[in-house]
Amino acid sequence: MNALAARRRHPAAIALLLMLALVVTGGLYAALAPKPAAAAAVTADQVAEGKALFQANCATCHGLNAEGLSAGSGENEAAYGPTLVGAGAAAVHFQMETGRMPMAAPRPQAPRVDKIEFSGEEIESIAAYVAALGPGPARPDEEWLDWEGQGDAGRGGTLYRNNCAMCHSSAAAGGALTRGKYAPTLEGVEPVHIYEAMLTGPQSMPVFNDANLSPEDKRDVIAYVKEMHATGNPGGMALGNLGPSTEAMFIWVFGLGIMIGVAVWVGQKGA
Repeated sequence: MNALAARRRHPAAIALLLMLALVVTGGLYAALAPKPAAAAAVTADQVAEGKALFQANCATCHGLNAEGLSAGSGENEAAYGPTLVGAGAAAVHFQMETGRMPMAAPRPQAPRVDKIEFSGEEIESIAAYVAALGPGPARPDEEWLDWEGQGDAGRGGTLYRNNCAMCHSSAAAGGALTRGKYAPTLEGVEPVHIYEAMLTGPQSMPVFNDANLSPEDKRDVIAYVKEMHATGNPGGMALGNLGPSTEAMFIWVFGLGIMIGVAVWVGQKGA
């Protein structure tokens, strides 16, 4: 017993126990930690193909090795792209699948374009190449896009009003920002693109990583946006869903016009 107790008190035993505890903790975390995004299997050929596509179509603005080009100033500054090292596959998919990249011409903000210049396989290859340059946000797993089966629109409404409504409006109709930029409407936007936008923060949008909004939170926000647009406008005319400004304009033009018409009619009857 004395020999066993002596071994327990040995300094090396304490270090060994600490190392064992760290190994066990790390193993449990790797096994049980939530995995919000599932990266598809990427081959060396796919990365090589993506690099060739990137250098032929994207390097003019982003540099041959996606290091970014910072030259230019004023209006010409928009012609130069930022570094894509660490941007991740999600950012590439969002920008290219919505037609925002490559940009047709320098402007304050890249608009959504319905005509996509690249096939799905080509976008996957370019995304694989960019992802290989450095760790970044991966595409979301289908579990986090299942807003119909697992989303909570009520909870998502609270999250949306607290984090999104100030730019995209309470009805997700979009809104104007500064210097020619704007928050686009979310009506008709695919769930995967809403998720990727929250995850990567394109344009002037802030990044909502998993520490800000968990994958469940993002799914609930998508559920709220989709449910709201599916419900329509039970209260009557939407007037563009732009808030009280359009309602005031409607009352000013039509209400004042009706009042003037009534005043003229009463005047004529009195005469």
